[in-house]
Amino acid sequence: MRPPEAARIAWEAILKNKVRSFLTMLGIIIGVAAVIIMVAISAGTEATIQEQITSLGSNLLFVQGSMQRGGPGQPPTGGLVFDDAAAIGEGVSGVTSVVVEQNASANVKYGDVALESISILGTTSGFLSVRDMEIADGRYFTDKEIDRKQKMVVLGSALAEELFGEDDPINQVITVGTTKMTVIGVMEEKGTVGNVSYDSYVFMPITVVFQKFTPSMFARIMGDSIRMIYVEVNPDKNMDEIITQIEILLAKRHDVTLDEPDFTVTTQQDIISTRESTTAAFRSLLAWVAGVSLIVGGIGIMNIMLVSVTERTREIGIRQSVGATPNDIRLQFLTEALMLSIVGGLIGIVVGVGGSYIFGALSDMRTVVQPSSILLAFSSSAIVGAFFGYYPANQAAQLDPIEALRYE
Repeated sequence: MRPPEAARIAWEAILKNKVRSFLTMLGIIIGVAAVIIMVAISAGTEATIQEQITSLGSNLLFVQGSMQRGGPGQPPTGGLVFDDAAAIGEGVSGVTSVVVEQNASANVKYGDVALESISILGTTSGFLSVRDMEIADGRYFTDKEIDRKQKMVVLGSALAEELFGEDDPINQVITVGTTKMTVIGVMEEKGTVGNVSYDSYVFMPITVVFQKFTPSMFARIMGDSIRMIYVEVNPDKNMDEIITQIEILLAKRHDVTLDEPDFTVTTQQDIISTRESTTAAFRSLLAWVAGVSLIVGGIGIMNIMLVSVTERTREIGIRQSVGATPNDIRLQFLTEALMLSIVGGLIGIVVGVGGSYIFGALSDMRTVVQPSSILLAFSSSAIVGAFFGYYPANQAAQLDPIEALRYE
């Protein structure tokens, strides 16, 4: 029996029992769709993380502090302080800009409008370039105003609209916590970045945040503690040399050795690579979990094909009596099982790709359909069909022609 003829006979057998055939394919459809959707969600998460990191700018270094516990009754030691950022900017050649951020929250009031627990971000003058943000109206604060701890703010676009409506907010005075602050600018609409809506933030000089909103009981000992320093490097300079300079500078300032520093210096690519390895492992786990559905679908195919062999025992006997060889019978049933899995796989691809786009549109999670996941899922469905279809096909091929003809 030639393969085209076997395919025709298999397709006719499938069409004779449309509902049963569809239910048999359902496990394969769900398995293929699940693999594509799960991988798309994972790939979307990975792409979002990478975009967030690269959106900070190019040639960035991240200097992060690590606190160490002190003895009984002693404050923690180590970590970074605000003066470290100034030291890096002044003492390391090849550094274009140094940016520091400090978070806080407070109630904000203007006239009759009072908003509770508004996020505050204390920053330095290089914040706009590093975060790829722009001023829509007014201006941003300068280094001199930061040093002088000027009580001024820049508002996110959504927050400005909540407080002032259609009125011009520039040079208006608002109350942040208990402090009167002058509005000097309004940000361009940014939207949500990494589940953070900067449009609802209050931006102010980081020195004002240290002074008014994040008092530290160990301030006299430790200075103004910060979590991270963003260092923008001149693209013409060697990144490794800049990292070495920063490590030596901070090691001297913190009186630690380079073997046991209380800080880490990483590049954007380091962070991206770490996140990629994490999400890749997570994606593989999701794919394997979804792949279980394919195995369940394969078991369903084997079960139905065994039933089909039993129902068509007499037909098999007739075919054998007119000259069909065991290989012809085996090819016929194996082709039928393979066709069930292939058709189910094709439908699963449509459902998976469509489901990925719908999920991305209706949820906050981004999805990115990976062509490799489509190829993997489809080829897996074909392999599953062939694997689980072989046993019933072999059972059919081994039937005794005389016994098959007698079967009622």
